[in-house]
Amino acid sequence: MQIEKDAIIGDIVAADYRSAALFKKHKIDFCCNGNRTIAQACEQKKIDTDALVAQLNELPSMNQAAGIDYNAWPLDLLADYVEKTHHRYVQNKIPDILPFLNKIVRVHGERHPELAEVEQLFNASASELSAHMKKEELILFPHIRKLYAAQSTATPVQAAFGTVQNPIQVMMQEHDHEGERFRKIAELTNDYTPPADACNTYKVTFSMLKEFEDDLHLHIHIENNILFPKAITLEEKTNKN
Repeated sequence: MQIEKDAIIGDIVAADYRSAALFKKHKIDFCCNGNRTIAQACEQKKIDTDALVAQLNELPSMNQAAGIDYNAWPLDLLADYVEKTHHRYVQNKIPDILPFLNKIVRVHGERHPELAEVEQLFNASASELSAHMKKEELILFPHIRKLYAAQSTATPVQAAFGTVQNPIQVMMQEHDHEGERFRKIAELTNDYTPPADACNTYKVTFSMLKEFEDDLHLHIHIENNILFPKAITLEEKTNKN
């Protein structure tokens, strides 16, 4: 399908995640701000819209071997995948990154005072992401699984929080906060580029932070652009019956 400049970025990435590499190259946020059109994002970044659209349309058609088509997955599987892959990744990586950050702040902080702010931002992210994921695991994802299971029985699914849009709105706001936090970290670290005097620990820490941000972008993209919109549509369909 031909991509036009008024296409929504999140929809493009949902259809073919390889397009994320192009958006990332141009520093266009496809996860937290994926609800913008290509034209709007290009105008903000002062990028040639037609050139980017052409590059997107040059991507070869996706086939089964080219990548994971999250858009085709059932919602219960998608929720399980996010929880068991991306949530576990965050839980496992935070304890790895924190001591590395602490060490380079102690050793290099005098010459690179920006490291203290990076550590502060990542500490805040670690705390808030942990609470955020618990809310998804204990409240939102179980409800999405109930909605999915109710399709076969056409039984309305009720929840104390009302419509599924309420917790989704909260989760998306928190995603925005994390996206902004990591934009600041990327800015402070010159896109995770170690300075000339960086030791190996410094370099490893920046590599770990970049990997963490990359995983977070995919994590948020799957939720914001695929899981959440489909859950809203499913609730409307299920509760209408």
